[in-house]
Amino acid sequence: MAVSFEADGAVGYITLDKPPANSYDKAYMEEFQGAVQSAADDSAKVIIVRSASKKFFSAGADIKAFAANSTDDNMAMIERGHEVLASIARIPKVFIAQVEGHALGGGLEIALACDLRFGARGTYKLGLPEVTLGLLPGNGGTQRLPRIIGVPKALDLMVTGRPISPGEAHGLGILNRLFAAEETAEQTRAYAEALAGGATAAIGEIKLTTYAGVEKPIADALARERDGIRRLFDTADSAEGFAAFAEKRKPEFTGG
Repeated sequence: MAVSFEADGAVGYITLDKPPANSYDKAYMEEFQGAVQSAADDSAKVIIVRSASKKFFSAGADIKAFAANSTDDNMAMIERGHEVLASIARIPKVFIAQVEGHALGGGLEIALACDLRFGARGTYKLGLPEVTLGLLPGNGGTQRLPRIIGVPKALDLMVTGRPISPGEAHGLGILNRLFAAEETAEQTRAYAEALAGGATAAIGEIKLTTYAGVEKPIADALARERDGIRRLFDTADSAEGFAAFAEKRKPEFTGG
């Protein structure tokens, strides 16, 4: 399979594995959608999206297939991509993109759809070069990148199509954390395990509340926040959190 899901304890992995560059077509996106659904249904509490290749996270869409396809065929792939990438924001688990190789075009857009992006130091590139094909970033790039780094910085990258280094991506805020190449997998796993051992009901609610409210008027967003915290007041984890605070001990959360 080009995309697979596996659980390893409380951490799940979606692995991109279509040599040489994890370039995708509609069938690939269908497999990606299946992997995301498996991650949603599994008991794993945090999901890491990674590549089997150290050279490429993903080079994005298969350009040769794009050129050969009709517009309707290409749009079917785009629509499937939009559907699966948007679904990540509705899953109350944190998705972390572990980027250790080139993340270009739709490959970077996959990473942008994740909640967090951790990168390895190296000489690989990240970017949205679609303008060099006479296109725009069509798998969410024009919308997610500005929301992450701001409109002017995002426009600069998109209208020039220029690739950037992991260091610049970290400086811009595209990559949340940047690790030594040999430590990236271990450090990403450690972060994921720490989240998985925490108050995962609250973590999931924080994610859903943030995404639900960020584009709404402030009054509506605050109403959504009140709904979220009301639900959490009735959870076992919040009871444990209060008890642990009173007893001056570390809480033992169960995710309930």
